[in-house]
Amino acid sequence: MRLVLSLLLIALVYSCKETIKKQEEKNDIVQEQIVEEPKYPETISKIFDAHGGLKAWKNNKTLTYDLPKKDVKETHTISLYSRKDRVDTPDYSYGSDGKSVWKLDPRKVFKGDAVFYHNLYFYFYAMPFVLADEGIVYGETESLEFEGVSYPGVKISYNSGVGTSPKDNYYIHYDPKTYKMQWLGYTVTYRSEEVSENIKWIRYNDWMNVDDVVLPKSITWHNYEGRKIKEAERPVIFENVKLSKEEKPDSFYAIPEEGEFVVKE
Repeated sequence: MRLVLSLLLIALVYSCKETIKKQEEKNDIVQEQIVEEPKYPETISKIFDAHGGLKAWKNNKTLTYDLPKKDVKETHTISLYSRKDRVDTPDYSYGSDGKSVWKLDPRKVFKGDAVFYHNLYFYFYAMPFVLADEGIVYGETESLEFEGVSYPGVKISYNSGVGTSPKDNYYIHYDPKTYKMQWLGYTVTYRSEEVSENIKWIRYNDWMNVDDVVLPKSITWHNYEGRKIKEAERPVIFENVKLSKEEKPDSFYAIPEEGEFVVKE
């Protein structure tokens, strides 16, 4: 009797092991059959890769840089995930807590539109990685010609309700050999909210490596006539650029005690 029970126990254990093994093999087959579709067009993916890769960018949580202006140096801090941001100078600060824009300007020296400017330079600076955001529509555009070189491009538009100005369009143009970004064309509809055909042009040809991510040292607006690029204006310089894997607390981006919320002008 004991022998029979032992044999039955051995058979039961073997059967369970075989069932588990077959289930694991089945799961492996199913996983092999699941092929994730690319999220981005091939060209955009190659542009990301030319700048260090989207994975390297997404490993970071905070971006900071100094932006020297004519009379003041601004320090910009941006949460790369929540997109909360803050701009600080000795005389004033402004930013977004993720829902509303605020400013702290006790001496009344800030003359800009905080709603428009609080994250404006971030989107220019963080190209091409901000083109991985949700709600983007990728399209086609003609190549941009400059000094005998033809730069292929991708048109960027946004789904309705995305961002402050969803009717804006962007045109990213890249080096056909390296896929590194070279030009950005963009329209502005912020105040009028009407679709614009006037495309402004920024040149991206001054790069640096920041923690394995390729980011601009400077960007340069150019004068233009339509898609004909003319002389360069004074470049915008970015200093003390840092990426961090640490997230700042929500209180850092919150409205200061003596600050005030601002609305779109």
